[in-house]
Amino acid sequence: MSKNEQEFTQIGRSVQVDGDITGKTDLRIAGKVYGNISIDGELILEKYAIVEGDVKCGAAILAGSIKGDVDCKTKLILQDNSKIVGNVKAEQLIINEGAIFQGNCDMNEALAAKKEK
Repeated sequence: MSKNEQEFTQIGRSVQVDGDITGKTDLRIAGKVYGNISIDGELILEKYAIVEGDVKCGAAILAGSIKGDVDCKTKLILQDNSKIVGNVKAEQLIINEGAIFQGNCDMNEALAAKKEK
């Protein structure tokens, strides 16, 4: 299945989720999630979105805020108005000017060294 045909889930701006979210698809959040998120796909967090809980995902593009730890298998991008209060683990981290990040960062050196070979 191509990326364009891949299933994704969207949580609208007026939606609030109280509880954990798990899945194998991409996830776009514009609303609020109070719980942990664990997905295999990409997480897209829109500008006014709020997540209070730990996040595990394949990759992430964040413009909203997360209060919790973030663990991405590949790339984590913090847009200019994003905010993370928690620890981050990612193979690649991109922080745009204006983003706020409070916590520790672990960029898995073994994965990075493997790519260089």
